[in-house]
Amino acid sequence: MTGPLARTVLHRLRFARIWGLGDRKAPASTTPCLVLMEGDPSLDVAYASFETQKTNELPARLQLTARCPLSPPDFSVNSPVYDVNIGHVLPPSLEEANAGEEQGTSPLLPVSWQRMNHDSSLMDDDLKPEIVVLTDAVQLAAQPGKLVDALMVLKQQFPGALIWTPGLGGPDNAAVLTWMGVDLFDMGRSHEASSSGVLLTVQGPRYPLAHETVDMEAQSRHWIQSLDEVRSALQTGTLRTLVERQSLSSPRLVEHLRYHDKAASKVKGLLSSHVGRDVRFPCYSTTMLEEPLVTDWERFMTTQYEAPSEVREVMILLPCSARKPYRLSRSHSRFIQAIQSTACHEVMMTSPLGLVPRDLEDVWPASQYDVPVTGDWNRDELARVERMLRNLVERTGYKRVINHTDMDLSFLECEVVETRQGRGAGSHDALNDLKLAVKDAVQTYELRNQKNSLRLRANYMSVARKNMRSDEWLKGVAVRGKVPRWRLERDGVQVAVWSIDRNGFSFSKSSIDLLHEHDALPNIEIKSGLTWKGDVFSHMVAAYDPSIRQGDDLLVVQDGKVLGLARAVAAGWEWKGTPGTLAKSHQRKK
Repeated sequence: MTGPLARTVLHRLRFARIWGLGDRKAPASTTPCLVLMEGDPSLDVAYASFETQKTNELPARLQLTARCPLSPPDFSVNSPVYDVNIGHVLPPSLEEANAGEEQGTSPLLPVSWQRMNHDSSLMDDDLKPEIVVLTDAVQLAAQPGKLVDALMVLKQQFPGALIWTPGLGGPDNAAVLTWMGVDLFDMGRSHEASSSGVLLTVQGPRYPLAHETVDMEAQSRHWIQSLDEVRSALQTGTLRTLVERQSLSSPRLVEHLRYHDKAASKVKGLLSSHVGRDVRFPCYSTTMLEEPLVTDWERFMTTQYEAPSEVREVMILLPCSARKPYRLSRSHSRFIQAIQSTACHEVMMTSPLGLVPRDLEDVWPASQYDVPVTGDWNRDELARVERMLRNLVERTGYKRVINHTDMDLSFLECEVVETRQGRGAGSHDALNDLKLAVKDAVQTYELRNQKNSLRLRANYMSVARKNMRSDEWLKGVAVRGKVPRWRLERDGVQVAVWSIDRNGFSFSKSSIDLLHEHDALPNIEIKSGLTWKGDVFSHMVAAYDPSIRQGDDLLVVQDGKVLGLARAVAAGWEWKGTPGTLAKSHQRKK
C-alpha cells in the first residue's frame, strides 16, 4: 500500500454513512460507491472510487486500488493500493469447523463467517483496517439473520472502516444494504443480469423494453441512479423511507430489514437523542411498529417514565393530531380550551408510538413523526396502546381516566369517564362533555392549577428524565421569558435556554459545575497532557460512555477536572475508531 486512505464522515444515519474520501475539505469521492471489476464500464470516480482484481495464483489474493489520489498529505500523488491473501474458507453452514486457508490481515481486511467464529485476532483493539471485505456475504444473505449479525459485529468492531460485500449489492438493494452499514458495492449481479438478458434496476430485475439494451453501459446507468437516490436520502435523513420502499421488491430484503431492526434495537447509543427541526420520522407502513425508535419509546414509557408529580390524580386521554407538537394543532387548541385546567395529566393516543404525554410532546421522536391519519387502528397498534396504558395507570396510580378517544378502556382497573360517546372528538357536544368531566374531576379531587412557570419546570424535568441522566439539576431552577425561548435561571443566573431548533436544552457555561454535581450527563475523558482547544477526535479520548447518543450533551473531563461541555455528533459505538469529529465543543470553563 502506497498511502493510507483518508476518510471522514460527511453524513451519518445510524449505521449508514456518506464517507468523504481524500481531503476532508474537498473530497475527491464519496460513498456509497462502486468497486470496478474487469469488464465494467469506466465510470466517473464520483461513482466508482476503487478498482479490483483477483489473482489466479494460490493462495488467492485480492488487489484493490484507489482510482484517484486519496492519501495525505498533499492528495495529489499517492493513492491507496491494497494486496491481501483472501485464502479459501468453508461455507457459513459449516461454522463449527475451523478449516481452510488463513486469511490475511492488513488495512484491507478479508473477513468470512468462519473467520469471525474462529479468529480471535479480529477482536484486537489495535487492528484498525481501512476497508473490510465480507468475503462470503452472498452465502450469508441466504441464511436467516447471518448477514445482519455479521454486519452488526463488523460495524461496531471496526467503526472507522468501509465495508464491502462482494457480489451482493445491486441497484435494487443498495439502500437496504447501506442502511445496514455497507459502503462499497460492485456490479457482479449486473453482469449476471446482462448475461440473462434482463436489466437490474432500482425496482429489481426486469426484461428490457424494445428501445433498451442490457449491456453493461445500460446496467451501469441504473447503478448511478440508485447511488444518487441513496446519497440524497441519506443527506436529507429520509433513507429509512427509501429502505422501506425498496425492501418490498423482495421477500429476502423484508427478512433482512426485520432481522436488522431487532438487532439494532439492542445496540447502545444507536438512536439519536436530538435531531434537526427539518428531520422527520416517517411512519407510513405497519413494519414501522417494530422500528427501533418505536420499540425504544415503548421501553422507556413502560420502564422509566414518571408522570410529573403534580398531575398524578387524573389522566385525560386524547387523540393525536397530524401537526406536531400537538398543542399547535386546531384540534388540540379546542381540547385545551375545553379542559381549562393544568391539574390533570394529558396523554395522547397515537400510532406507532402508542402514548405520548403532553410533557414529552416536544422531544424526538414524538415531536417529528409523520403517520397517515385514517382513524383506523390494527390489532398490533391497539395492543401496544393497551399495554402502555395498563402499565402507566398501574405505575402512576391515577384515580380517574377521562377518555376522549374512541378506544374501549374497560380493561383499566380504575374509574373511566367517557366523553366521546361515538361522536367526533371536536364536536360541540363531545367538547362540552370533556369540559364537564374535567370540572367534576377537579372538584372531586380538589385539584389546583399550576402556575405556568412551575408547570414548565415540571415538563422540563420530565424531558431531563428522558434525555439526560438526572433531573435533580432543575430543582430550584426558575423558568422565565416568553414563548418559545424560555430561560432557565438559578439564583438569577441563566444556566440554560429551551432551544426550539433542537427541541432540547442549550446549556450556558454557568451550568457546567451544576450538571457535573448531579451527574446529569455522560462523561468523556480527554487524555492527560493534551490541551483541549477545538472539537473532540478519537485520538484525544482516553475513556467514554458507550451509551452516548448522537445529539447528547457531554461533560468533558481531564485528570478529574471538568473542562466544559461538548455535543456528540457520533454515537458511542463509533467512538473507538471513527476518523473525524466525534463531538463538537459547546462550552468551556476557561
